[in-house]
Amino acid sequence: MRSISFLFLTALLEFACLAGLVIYVRHLRSRSLAARKHVLLQLGYSGSGSASKNLRFVGFFHPYCNTGGGGERVLWTAIAAIQRTDPSIISVVYTGDVDATKDQIIHKVKARFDIALSPSSLHFVFLRHRTLVEDAAWPRFTLLGQSLGSMVLAWEAMCGLIPDLYIDTMGYAFTFHVVSWLGGIPVGTYTHYPTISTDMLARVRSRKRWHTNSDVISSSAVLSRGKLLYYRLFMYYYALSLRGASFIMVNSSWTKSHIDSVLQHSDPLLDTLHALTPLLALRLLAPSRAPRSAKVVYPACDTREMAKFGLGGRERVVLSIAQFRPEKDHAAQLYAFRELLKMHPSYGMKGDEEVRLVLLGGSRNDEDAARVEALRRLAKELDIQYNVEFVVNASYPSMLSWLSTASIGLSTMVDEHFGINVVEFMAAGVIPVTHASGGPLNDIVVPFNGEPTGYHATSPETFAAAMESVLTLPAAEEVKLRERARRWAVEKFSEEEFEKGWNGSGWRDWL
Repeated sequence: MRSISFLFLTALLEFACLAGLVIYVRHLRSRSLAARKHVLLQLGYSGSGSASKNLRFVGFFHPYCNTGGGGERVLWTAIAAIQRTDPSIISVVYTGDVDATKDQIIHKVKARFDIALSPSSLHFVFLRHRTLVEDAAWPRFTLLGQSLGSMVLAWEAMCGLIPDLYIDTMGYAFTFHVVSWLGGIPVGTYTHYPTISTDMLARVRSRKRWHTNSDVISSSAVLSRGKLLYYRLFMYYYALSLRGASFIMVNSSWTKSHIDSVLQHSDPLLDTLHALTPLLALRLLAPSRAPRSAKVVYPACDTREMAKFGLGGRERVVLSIAQFRPEKDHAAQLYAFRELLKMHPSYGMKGDEEVRLVLLGGSRNDEDAARVEALRRLAKELDIQYNVEFVVNASYPSMLSWLSTASIGLSTMVDEHFGINVVEFMAAGVIPVTHASGGPLNDIVVPFNGEPTGYHATSPETFAAAMESVLTLPAAEEVKLRERARRWAVEKFSEEEFEKGWNGSGWRDWL
């Protein structure tokens, strides 16, 4: 009798929770309709006109839209393309840049990327809890914490306004559940980098030290097994989330191979557990359109101004362009540059042979600023500080100025998903020296008409050797290499090519 009463109470509680959820969702959607009308009035549309009734809202989830990196260029190029070709679409950007106004963001986009945005079809929903997706908020179980934090941000976004189509442009796949539950709308994604990949599992399994696998973990068999179990669970739910997308665009063949692998991922043990109550609810509530594979749409790279730079008379400058994030591995650049100066001490002295390393990049927050200071200290420890210059949060014209004069473009990130900075090097006539992995290896620094377009390396010594090769090229051969790299970059990675890929991805079908 007690067991029957318990089951009855459990069922009643579940029904009450479900009824409460339904009521809340209806209230949220009703409130969103009012918010949409208010936004249209703000943008200058009449609430009763036929034009207003035909308008559609496309939401872009990009909590760091004002940062000024490669991912932001993709976002703004896509929105600018929509504004030119689809006047009936209002673009809504969900961002955590609460310290900036709409006008300030539009102005920065123009200054940083030379992309002009129309304020009349652009609206921002500002998210107050962006700290929930920052590394500092989750010193342990970072992937899980950030993913749960992104779900909170997605809830905050839907409370602000529910669009007709939701596109995540930063890789927060766990938001798909929240948007699907609350909004009842299709979701899609442009993914720059998989949140978790088989490579990450392999590194933990082999106990290899990495910026995502600290010494404490890699040196302990017990902790490594525990982390592997954690990654196994996370991979399962990440795959479940990705299958909720109606369409998936990715930025490179490297990212595509990893995302396709995740889409096919299964775990018999966890599948069995999900057949049991209450875990079955997680699968039933999860959207499951399950695209079979991702579509590669190379990021937009504005090569127009860069392609005008002269190819001769370059200064002996090694240029790095990358946000000061841990995965960019700026420290490896300093070690490689020290190796170059050790090989040729005259490169470190004032005079015609002097070589300088310029680290140009964006600093998003206090953590990035602390990284910059740590890099300055490292340069001093390596005794190369007089040949190293830091250019933090440079303007677009300043970046162009460096690209027009530098000789070598340096990128040391391992498994760089694409590498817009590398494309910019090549378009500007700067010879790239990149890590032999990811997008730079497979998509960008590849032979053109059977001839090389740059160099690859894997260690401080091989990076130094590659830089030395560039610095000692005969003048005629050097100019030919710069020209080849430019032609390839301009033809393959232009804004026009991006727009073709974006428009052909099928996202409009879901409106």
